[in-house]
Amino acid sequence: MTDTVIKATELASNGPKIVDTSSMWDIFINADFISQVDLVILFVCSIWVWAIIFDKFITVKRLNGYSSVFEENFWSGESLEKLFDRVKQRPADPMTSVFVSGMKEWRRASGRQPSARSSSSAISPHAGLIQRIERVMSVCISREMARAERYMTVLATIASVSPFLGLFGTVWGVMESFSALAGTSSNSVAAVAPGIAAALSTTALGLIAAIPAVVGYNKFNNDLSRYGDRLESFATEFSSILARHLEEAE
Repeated sequence: MTDTVIKATELASNGPKIVDTSSMWDIFINADFISQVDLVILFVCSIWVWAIIFDKFITVKRLNGYSSVFEENFWSGESLEKLFDRVKQRPADPMTSVFVSGMKEWRRASGRQPSARSSSSAISPHAGLIQRIERVMSVCISREMARAERYMTVLATIASVSPFLGLFGTVWGVMESFSALAGTSSNSVAAVAPGIAAALSTTALGLIAAIPAVVGYNKFNNDLSRYGDRLESFATEFSSILARHLEEAE
């Protein structure tokens, strides 16, 4: 009886070590180096995604709010010259920047200094003026939209890459689990628990990073596309107003 107890004790001591995997931190600590690197990358990607989502939410809301205020001032009946003199120093939003760029070209082409104040109806017609103003505003729109769309490619990249990083971690964890199982005389679950836990964790973390990135990219890409259309519409209306002033001056 005593010999049986001794043998059982020796088998238990020589068997696979029981590893605590009750928390994510325990899983991370007990994972191998490659799995740890994969988990860290996915965790950083997840944090980065939510930071970009928060930034874009504030940015889109701010752009639409400022543009609505400017449009109210633009259509309030105030002369374009007075509005330009009031906002030309520090344009608060892309729509104001588009307006300022168009008015600067308008004044420059008319042979007046930007600081001059006079009625827009006194401007003499100039060949190709409207086309140049439209080109200037188009360049301004492209520049402002590029600034507003900053980090959108990061969202798209994380949405595309994260699932594959999670899959890589899963495959690697399973491989390590089978290697650990082959290196022990026991087929206990404890021998493969750390690798399997790390594998499943990378899969879950990859999805946690990818899903918000996909949703955020689709939403903000749509929001910014609508805002870009809004700028294009304003530029078209503004150039039409300037063209009408030229016709009246002839």
